[in-house]
Amino acid sequence: MLRFLTAGESHGKALVVIVEGLPAGLSVTVDEVAEELARRRLGFGRGPRMRFEADEVTLLGGLRHGRTLGSPVAIEIANTEWAKWEEEMSPHPGKPQKVLTRPRPGHADLAGMQKYGFDDARDVLERASARETAARVAAGCLAKALLGRLGVSVLSHVVAIGGEQVQGDIRPGPADLALIDGSAVRCFDPDAQARMVEAIRAAAKDGDSLGGVVEVLAYGVPVGLGSHVHWDRRLDGLLAQAFMSVNAVKQVEIGGGYEVTARRGSEAHDAISWDSEAYEYRRETLRAGGIEGGMSTGGTLAARLGMKPLATLSRPVLQTVDVVTKQATVSFKERTDVTAVPAMGVVAEAMMSLVLASEALRKFGGDSVAELVRNRDGYVDALGSTPSSALSSRTTSVPVGVRKARRVTARKAPGASARKAPKSGG
Repeated sequence: MLRFLTAGESHGKALVVIVEGLPAGLSVTVDEVAEELARRRLGFGRGPRMRFEADEVTLLGGLRHGRTLGSPVAIEIANTEWAKWEEEMSPHPGKPQKVLTRPRPGHADLAGMQKYGFDDARDVLERASARETAARVAAGCLAKALLGRLGVSVLSHVVAIGGEQVQGDIRPGPADLALIDGSAVRCFDPDAQARMVEAIRAAAKDGDSLGGVVEVLAYGVPVGLGSHVHWDRRLDGLLAQAFMSVNAVKQVEIGGGYEVTARRGSEAHDAISWDSEAYEYRRETLRAGGIEGGMSTGGTLAARLGMKPLATLSRPVLQTVDVVTKQATVSFKERTDVTAVPAMGVVAEAMMSLVLASEALRKFGGDSVAELVRNRDGYVDALGSTPSSALSSRTTSVPVGVRKARRVTARKAPGASARKAPKSGG
């Protein structure tokens, strides 16, 4: 089991994340974590704070000479703007210079103030801020490194911003990540990218914001992560909860999602075939998103996340009420973006990676990375030609040469081309 806990506020001295459950022997460097955090700052439509709020990463514990020790890993992400906020966000006794009494619609402000008895919205918004997701991305970097040792890769791409969206079902493969990150909006479709950029420009001119949709994909996931036996062990349920915990995400689809509900049953599921060369079962479509009965099927995992337009606008027009005077007014302005959809995709990658890494550790176990990989290899090697082969007394004997070939296939780093990836609507 992999667990993580984050602490810190948006304008506080630092964010801290502690990750527990990583096996010993996993290679991790400051540069790798910093690179993932830099990806989170990508995207046309981000505010100017992305340029001066650099992420200064410090590995505080759980590693020695670049490798995990099997103990909890602690990472600090310092706030380079702390000097400007030290007095306002001081942890020592005192009073703030400015009290925020006009809660912003669409944020945690008012509900949090009522829940905790605060009279200052900053007591809520600092922790509720999406800045906290930087700590999740740092934790997700560790999870990605672990999954990489199992031949699993996770990436995301933007499929819609505002009313502009990608046409068709072309999906990127692991080798396309650099191309996606090189896009102004992390979109794999150049034509759609151009339209999205123009939509962002138009919204920025009006002082408004845009939401959108990202798709997050996992390649090389072994069959059997998750479980059908308990409601809280189902892989799709775990992913949905993880995705919905991301700020401003209001919709999650696994596979075909809502579109599949309009189909007849004969057209809503993924047919199963047998690939004798790869010695594995195949599903040529992704209507179920690579998950059936709460378990991974061994194919590509696909999910889409819908993000609402950001509620803090450059031109405050949303009506609210001053909690002191009870008079109608407009919400205060905090630094914001026109859209954060591209960044949300990077956070979604982190959340999917953390869930998959946790379930891989639950499934395969091991105190070291080497032991985890051995256990995974043994599991893959034991998979027979029929689902019941592991328990049946009539197990079909698999020739050693075929078993070795299958093992090599399982270990091979995934590199499915974008156009050969299964389609959700197939």
